[in-house]
Amino acid sequence: MKDYIVRATAADAQIRAFACVTRNMVETARSVHDTSPVVTAALGRLLTGGAMMGSMLKGENDVLTLQIQGSGPIKGMTVTADSRANVKGYALNPQVMLPPNEKGKLDVGTAVGIGILNVIKDLGLKEPYVGQTVLQTGEIADDLTYYFAASEQVPSSVGLGVLMEKDNTVKQAGGFIVQLMPFAQEWVIERLEKNLEKVTTVTSLLEEGKTPREILELLLEGMSMEVLDEMPTAFSCNCSKERVTRAIVSIGEKDIREMIDEGKEIEVNCHFCNKNYTYSVEELKEMLKAAR
Repeated sequence: MKDYIVRATAADAQIRAFACVTRNMVETARSVHDTSPVVTAALGRLLTGGAMMGSMLKGENDVLTLQIQGSGPIKGMTVTADSRANVKGYALNPQVMLPPNEKGKLDVGTAVGIGILNVIKDLGLKEPYVGQTVLQTGEIADDLTYYFAASEQVPSSVGLGVLMEKDNTVKQAGGFIVQLMPFAQEWVIERLEKNLEKVTTVTSLLEEGKTPREILELLLEGMSMEVLDEMPTAFSCNCSKERVTRAIVSIGEKDIREMIDEGKEIEVNCHFCNKNYTYSVEELKEMLKAAR
């Protein structure tokens, strides 16, 4: 089944909501970065949240970056999403191994630790918008919920989940974001709170076979949900040899000359998709001309 996001409103647009299934996306990230189960869960949640937040962007070329810097052994994660819900991301330490938490689940909170969440929106303006909040639990969903309330003043509920198979591949992944608009009436708030109390974890809903639309129907029950659209989402890196070449040229003549003087080919790695690009000494000499 393909990964996709359902976008909806409810209660005469007093609520906007997003739900998605992202198993393929998270499995691609796991495979590309060879992540341990707890890192797969942490990065998978951030990728899933990033995909839905990317789909909120208005402009075709808008880009969202989520950066987590934490005291836990993962150390940090970065996820980038565009308005078409293409996402990519990586963890600084992909091989963290931890015992399960007291509930017998993957201990994402301990792996991430305490620290900071940065949300950077490049909307094509002179300066990007940067929102920064303190991590609340390191569990990602709680931290995004707090970010929306503290930085964007939008009361939100975020649910994210990744469930692993015994062979450490991804069995289920997905999430939801439900947001109250400023004009939301009291009865809408109360009804949403009641509905949220009845909802179990995202992964248990996915295990029951619930689709993103059915998850939203549970969350928005009794509030006249209207589905706006469905959009595909995927792990997708836009790196290329041409882009990497431009990056090398931009570092300047002195550094490129030093690489040439070493007399051997260099290899450049893309953090996001782990792809390597190799450049011969002759190619470096061509870049030196371009850098002048």
